[in-house]
Amino acid sequence: MDVLFLIFGSTFLISLIALVGIFTLTMKQKLLNEILLILISLSAGTLMGGAFLHLLPESIEKTMNMDIFLYFILGFIFFFFLEKIFFWRHCHKEKCEIHSFTYLNLIGDFIHNFIDGLIIAASFITNINLGITTTLAIAFHEIPQEIGDFGVLVYGGFKKNKALVLNFFVALTAILGGVVGYFISFYVEQFMIFLLPIAAGGFIYIASTDLIPEIRKVESLKHSLLTFLVFLIGIFIMWVARILFL
Repeated sequence: MDVLFLIFGSTFLISLIALVGIFTLTMKQKLLNEILLILISLSAGTLMGGAFLHLLPESIEKTMNMDIFLYFILGFIFFFFLEKIFFWRHCHKEKCEIHSFTYLNLIGDFIHNFIDGLIIAASFITNINLGITTTLAIAFHEIPQEIGDFGVLVYGGFKKNKALVLNFFVALTAILGGVVGYFISFYVEQFMIFLLPIAAGGFIYIASTDLIPEIRKVESLKHSLLTFLVFLIGIFIMWVARILFL
């Protein structure tokens, strides 16, 4: 039950990040874009570090099975498939190409948050320290994503208050995913074996196809070096976490 409590608490905290849109209501768009760029860079680094320094090593250590890398590839493909089917884009700007698909974006986020909950559950059940670092990596990613999702809903025609409420309720599906993941693990022995590398594949997909391309759009040398440095800081955070939690 202690693990279930940790899973519930972690997924609830992840869900609360959806309310970050409150802090952007009075923010000028130029300042918001600059902050988002820093958050996106940090998110890319933590996701990469979380996948290669935590999820994959833990999977290999637990199973010593090279099929782990097959599951990793399947995870990458699965997230690609989700994006194509649900027009799921982790949009980081107020005006983004999916504003015509507002409701589909909510469906995509529903699935995304549910999967986040499953990943957090699998991580905590495998190892409490792994659960903490995985939650940290997801949290860094959720901040810019939730700001972007809030912007999409507003741009799609929702009033700001309604957009905030909808975004939060959809984010609560992370808790559902966490609870489902906890109980599934008792009945499906191989649950953690394939879910962790699949999660790693998803982390790499998000970082490499969505976040890093955003960073590469920066034209100023000063800002390019800054975003690259923050990206490295994200990886460094995951490396330090690995050392501390070993």
